[in-house]
Amino acid sequence: MLVKQADKITGKLSQPSKMPGYSYNLPAKECKKGRLLREVPGSVCFGCYAMKGRYLWPNTIKAMYRRLRSLSDPRWTEAMAFLINRRDEQGHNCFRWNDSGDLQSVDHLRQIVKVCKLTPKVKHWLPTREYKLVRDYLGEIPSNLVVRLSGHMINGKAPELDYLTSTVTNLHNPGLYIQHLCPAPEQGGECKSCRMCWDAKIRNITYIKH
Repeated sequence: MLVKQADKITGKLSQPSKMPGYSYNLPAKECKKGRLLREVPGSVCFGCYAMKGRYLWPNTIKAMYRRLRSLSDPRWTEAMAFLINRRDEQGHNCFRWNDSGDLQSVDHLRQIVKVCKLTPKVKHWLPTREYKLVRDYLGEIPSNLVVRLSGHMINGKAPELDYLTSTVTNLHNPGLYIQHLCPAPEQGGECKSCRMCWDAKIRNITYIKH
């Protein structure tokens, strides 16, 4: 497979400026749970970062919808694995799923799992609010894939489920227990050398609302 062909099939990988590697974003407007939470004051999705700024540029929107449509292409898994492995060869061994958007179905998660199995040298991180889709997936989660269930409310508790999790705070709740706080705000908004999100030993990570 050629890069040009894989790009056409998948809609290309994305590269968020704060991340140490590449990602794959989908339109936040098509989030299942997020669509509901955007109407709830105090939720993480109320004032969603992926519904403003550069995410609203016409070319960005077109690119995200191309990726969304590409999920139904039977060649998607192979093409994604090809592109991610190629980036790994260039030194990018950490991959984030959905810096915008979320899981669309159990089959979508199943496809991601297949990509992770085909890219064994890469560490994958999948944050999601689609708890039910994760529970309904009955297959194996490969060791190089960290799935984190994202808490819904600012200053809220982590999801009380037996999965890795993440929460969000605005630091205005002195009673909130924070074990691992994302260092990005102190690092120019970038991950730098931090890889906590990809580390399965970190049960919960707390992000500062932005």
